[in-house]
Amino acid sequence: MSSRIHLIGLSHKTAPVEIREQFALAGWNPVAGGLVQEHGPITEAVILSTCNRVECIVVGEPSADIPNLVRQTWAAVCKQPESVLAQHTYCLQGPAAITHVFSVASSLDSMVLGEPQILGQLKAAYRQAVEAHATRVILNRLFHKAFSTAKRVRTETAIAASAVSISSAAVDLARKIFADLAQHSALLIGAGEMAELAATHLLAAGVRRMAVVNRTLSRAQELAQRFGGEAHPFDALPQALLAADIVITSTGSPTVILTANQLNEIMRARRHRPLFLIDIAVPRDIDPDANALDNVYLYDIDDLSEVVEENRASRQHEAEKARCIIEEEVSAFLRWMDELHLQPTIVALLDQGERIARKELRKSIRQLGPNPDPHTVAILERLAHSICHKIYHAPIAYLKRRSQEEGSAERFIHQARRMFQLDGDIPPEDAHSDRKRQD
Repeated sequence: MSSRIHLIGLSHKTAPVEIREQFALAGWNPVAGGLVQEHGPITEAVILSTCNRVECIVVGEPSADIPNLVRQTWAAVCKQPESVLAQHTYCLQGPAAITHVFSVASSLDSMVLGEPQILGQLKAAYRQAVEAHATRVILNRLFHKAFSTAKRVRTETAIAASAVSISSAAVDLARKIFADLAQHSALLIGAGEMAELAATHLLAAGVRRMAVVNRTLSRAQELAQRFGGEAHPFDALPQALLAADIVITSTGSPTVILTANQLNEIMRARRHRPLFLIDIAVPRDIDPDANALDNVYLYDIDDLSEVVEENRASRQHEAEKARCIIEEEVSAFLRWMDELHLQPTIVALLDQGERIARKELRKSIRQLGPNPDPHTVAILERLAHSICHKIYHAPIAYLKRRSQEEGSAERFIHQARRMFQLDGDIPPEDAHSDRKRQD
């Protein structure tokens, strides 16, 4: 029986940020962690862990309880109750799982419809799985197909036109708070991809004064130089906060980097001048209690949903076109899956034919005498090979056609293997004796 693709995950649609940060799996190796085993129920896995979603895409045996196995391992890795994880996860398999992966790659399932970051994150997750030897034929094909589908969506639709990211949504929110961003200074905490995107959008929105704080000063200097800003070491964060009006933080810290008490002291030093904070990190960088401080306006990634919805509405028409493309590509992938499952049976059929042909060929050659003509032998060999493949062409074509029409090859594989006795199921000699008597 064939293996199946399963997807077990949680996202911004099913879990708030405090749950997503508890169950993050960034950097986790499914092979070293024991989820993927060569002869186990799960033989392939790719782990996607971003600020908005954590998803485990795996290949497993149909007879195993794959969702339960994944959740047990996942909860144990994060040292959190499995019951909590189960409340927020969704489980998809087969065509539904494939459609979801293609939709995620094409940014149809993102908080910001059409944002480009998820494709890069998906590619990074796949690359990490390949390096960990956690993928084989099925997931390799699935992810390459997902990437080509995403390319088709961006080429054939306008879903990426003026596309926004979480970073740009954060800047849009800042623009609503401060009418003229050119009159205000910005501070980026963190110098990764999200910070780089935020810097790009801040400059486009009119901000002229920008500073970058990062644990690795050289990275902060590189980003600041590119955008004409200032770089500061991480221990200079309190001083940098004194001069900033807009703060966007996106570090990879596992714990908060700014507590409510620290921000209270900073606000005193600022003489309570308004401070606008956007925390787009998961786990969060800023203590949520800071929102209770006077003149502190703190927004986390979930607070961006209102801005995101405005952008989503304008892209729905293009999203429908994208879904049609995804439907086509999922159908093509399912045909490949069925042919993959058919392959052992096709090989077995042809092997059976070749064995019969060789056996009968040897009998015929013996009848040509002790020293048959080599040219004649070669002609007979080609004839036997040709007859074998022509005889089996119709059954193989039937198998491929019916498996595509029915959407599953398993029933037809079973019938073919019994009909041609590929598994050694030889019927007894009197199997048709009742029929003979009736005739």
